[in-house]
Amino acid sequence: MKQNVLISILIFICLALVASDAHSQHYLSFENTTSLKRFFSHKPDNAIIISGHRGGREKGFPENSIEGFENVLSKLPAIFEIDPRLTKDSVIVLMHDRTLERTTTGKGKVSDYTWSELKAVRLKDSEGNITPFRIPLLEDVIIWSKGKTIVNLDKKDVPLHMITALIKKHDAEKHVMLTVHTGAQARYYYDRLPDVMFSVFARNEKEYEDIAISGVPWQNMIAYVGATIDEKNAAVVEKLRKNGVRCMVSFAPTHDKLETKEMRKEAYKKEIMKRPDIIETDIPIELGELLRK
Repeated sequence: MKQNVLISILIFICLALVASDAHSQHYLSFENTTSLKRFFSHKPDNAIIISGHRGGREKGFPENSIEGFENVLSKLPAIFEIDPRLTKDSVIVLMHDRTLERTTTGKGKVSDYTWSELKAVRLKDSEGNITPFRIPLLEDVIIWSKGKTIVNLDKKDVPLHMITALIKKHDAEKHVMLTVHTGAQARYYYDRLPDVMFSVFARNEKEYEDIAISGVPWQNMIAYVGATIDEKNAAVVEKLRKNGVRCMVSFAPTHDKLETKEMRKEAYKKEIMKRPDIIETDIPIELGELLRK
């Protein structure tokens, strides 16, 4: 009897620990594409959404890795911009650069290796430290991200029809977003995936008009408007927001590169005062700490 009670107590403790660990992650989950579109629609009082550029840049955690995504989500809710590339045998993996040297222990072009050969490669963090983590398959990331976050697939060298097929295979329109550089790309995907969300380029009037004439509904979009919101793109931002589109800026090429945390903090604060709807950053945890304060 005592043994049965002890076993029951141990099982309860284990379940409690698992539940506690699950709740420590800040997941984003949507019941359907309608709730997803509502989440991304612009409203004046919306909280700022953080997007981890290439997943994020944190010591010990490589960019474009599931382990890196999980590390960010242990601290704050976020979405992730990631980079699909093709191997020699047409397998889709995550890798920003065409070559392996900067982020892995390998050398040469990604496209010169088969997926089987790339399994031996290990990822490096942003400081060049070798980690135990491996290059992930895009398909594994899509499966992993369901009920946890939104992954935004940048446009690299993967044909549009292959991305379309993978999203359909996993019924992933609720948690996969597609970066498109032109209205024609957006239209191609929309005709085949009418509920998918897009991250469109609308940094100026020309790009705005290209997206507007595509016929893709505004409710299916967020818009990348540049590194900041200023007099150069203010009119475009206003039009986008009138159409219910959230506007995203990126700190990756600018403020994220400042040498010290204090310098970045001051730069971030000035940008936050301009009220972007979404901020893309290499350092999502650091920015998240500031936004919480």
